[in-house]
Amino acid sequence: MDQLLLTPERAAEVLAVGRTKLHELLRTGALESVRIGAARRIPAAALTAYVERLRREEAADGDAYIHRVVS
Repeated sequence: MDQLLLTPERAAEVLAVGRTKLHELLRTGALESVRIGAARRIPAAALTAYVERLRREEAADGDAYIHRVVS
């Protein structure tokens, strides 16, 4: 079975960002996390959802840019 929950350090590694950026994403709510006792863990599905949201936002920004250039 694939790992369902990742430590913040592992999640930062998977996203290829630093620990500071990962903690910022958690603090702002941009990245979902759960607590197990005192430990903070990030669901693997939350990483996928975050990247997909970034891709949708980037595509929408690109579409808006094209619309401004063409208009």
